[in-house]
Amino acid sequence: MYGSQGTPVPYGTRASALVLGAALLIAGCSSSAAGDRNPDPGAKITQQPGTADAIWVDPDTNAARQLAAYAAAGNTADAGQIRKIAEQPTGEWIGADHPKARAQAVTEAATRAGRTALLVLYNIPHRDCGQYSQGGASDGRAYRAWIDEVTQGIADRRATVILEPDALLHLVDGCTPARFQAERYDLLAHAITELTALKNTRVYLDAGNAGWAHPDEIHQPLRRAGIAKADGFAVNVSNFYSTQDSITYGRQLSAQAAGKPFVIDTSRNGNGPYTAGDTGENWCNPPGRALGETPTTKTADPLVDAYLWIKRPGESDGACRGGPKAGTWWPSYALRLARASDR
Repeated sequence: MYGSQGTPVPYGTRASALVLGAALLIAGCSSSAAGDRNPDPGAKITQQPGTADAIWVDPDTNAARQLAAYAAAGNTADAGQIRKIAEQPTGEWIGADHPKARAQAVTEAATRAGRTALLVLYNIPHRDCGQYSQGGASDGRAYRAWIDEVTQGIADRRATVILEPDALLHLVDGCTPARFQAERYDLLAHAITELTALKNTRVYLDAGNAGWAHPDEIHQPLRRAGIAKADGFAVNVSNFYSTQDSITYGRQLSAQAAGKPFVIDTSRNGNGPYTAGDTGENWCNPPGRALGETPTTKTADPLVDAYLWIKRPGESDGACRGGPKAGTWWPSYALRLARASDR
């Protein structure tokens, strides 16, 4: 396992909250600069300038709620730390529940704010090989119906989609049983075809991370999964490899994938990967990690379309190292990530 994604917990009535709360911000500037704009740690989060970036910031994330709670309690120190997370755009993970309604609510809220929604689609059958984030659609037919609902929810609104974290990597590393592999390729290719047919949607298929020792083993699976029709691929999703290492890995893979560009998850890679102590699950809630570069579509590398916070900092990778269930908000871990980014 190279990166359990930690799917978000169900949101219940969250779709309506998203529709009501469409005034937030996006980041191309640093967290410290954002702090200068809002000297009061409890101040309302506002949209960052459109010149900074184009990705919508959800006003109702777990981090935003935690910020409000700290501010209400007068805990300005911790509120200031959590603000570093709450003010940045993060991926909206869409799983099995209410895919059309959630995709519609998020993209409509982003459109009203003049921004692009960042969606992470995570419902492939036999997901995560029975590990912390196991689950997904019951079968291929259910998955195709689910993709149809997602595309109906997005419609012609602007969206950037990260498609099925770990799904391809688990085909390569043998985690996904052989009897499911052909179907998975077909489902990924189908999803790419349907999503890229939308007028204003960009699609990036997850392609592992710099910890994968042999990127040359991934380019053929990428092609089989339909990368030619996608806008590019994503690297380092929910993982911790440095931005520079991720660029190196992405460029190597791009050279074998017809020069496709890529995006990098920089949400928690400020200190790079965990290398001390027990490294058996170094992807799962590792200590000593830090927030990485803030999200931006303005990178210095022409092959890197964006730095994104695909994984939501502060949400658990799984029940390891004292963490709660995958996708559950973990305030103490969020604070450690934010504090470590000061160094």
